Amino acid sequence: MSSDTERSPGFGPPPALHGDDPRPRELGYFVLVRLAGAYLRAGITTVRDVGSYDGEAIVLRRGIELGLVEGPRILSCGKIVSATAPGARIFGTMYREADGPWEMRKAAREQIRDGADFIKIMATGARSVEREDPEPAQMTREEIAAVVDEAHRMGFRVAAHAEGLGGASIAIEEGVDTIEHGLSLHRSPRHLDLMAQRGIVLVPTLSTFYDLAERFADDFSPRLVEQAKRQADDAQRTLAAAHVAGVPIAMGYDSGPPGASARELVRLAESLGTTAAIRAATWGSAHGLGLGDEIGTIETGKSADLVIVDGDPLDDPAMLLEPARIWSIFQGGTRLA
Repeated sequence: MSSDTERSPGFGPPPALHGDDPRPRELGYFVLVRLAGAYLRAGITTVRDVGSYDGEAIVLRRGIELGLVEGPRILSCGKIVSATAPGARIFGTMYREADGPWEMRKAAREQIRDGADFIKIMATGARSVEREDPEPAQMTREEIAAVVDEAHRMGFRVAAHAEGLGGASIAIEEGVDTIEHGLSLHRSPRHLDLMAQRGIVLVPTLSTFYDLAERFADDFSPRLVEQAKRQADDAQRTLAAAHVAGVPIAMGYDSGPPGASARELVRLAESLGTTAAIRAATWGSAHGLGLGDEIGTIETGKSADLVIVDGDPLDDPAMLLEPARIWSIFQGGTRLA
């Protein structure tokens, strides 16, 4: 949920030209309003934001809650809690750097103070940062344990960016609630079993690896592109192993443009079958948000979040990418589109 449309070519305003009048920062809020509508028109009634600049997702969430903007239900992590790392130089205001258990606790408390719905940590480095190695743990066990304890004590869930096995294993052992990416976990059946036992959700984000390896390959260094190709293969291996182990799986797109999240559902369907993919996009995602008692399935007593479509997604999940085939969207029983 970001006004940065770099990975959504054609969605935001046209690129600025040399000599153009400087654009005010506040234009970004008009982009946010537009993307909120794009999610709804695609039939997406709930969005989990795992990192945006300048707290934009929380501002947009508030606008929707106050009826100023029509959009999906938003849950945001606020700033991503990270150890001091090169990635913060690239992602800037999306990060809150901290070092040591007590500073990590303070960082988590700051996000709760500023309106976050859950806490996100960088258990490993990022695949998109040249000077970061995504394999080893970037946070210590004591740091991760401190954030999990602080968040859980106050009733907040924890999402862990975890690519390499070093950070993923610590995050799982210390009790995070969701693992983002988790591509190395096919190498450790023991940790997949632990995730299944504890109900820790895997968000495999297949699309983001293909983005770096193919779609935006010209924008990244050759080393990162080759790494992404290996990671895309690893992510598929982990998804298959997690599914067999009984790990709950949620659909997370981690890409653009807004409203195209069903691309991830199609990729999940290619690996798991359509029924399991749709379950990941509905029940699994609600479970990952901690909202399984409210949304994610059609049951008496739950919020009536419904999408009526022209066709059967079980036969062709790609139909969900065709706006004309999304007939009606209901959120909480209210028709939104």
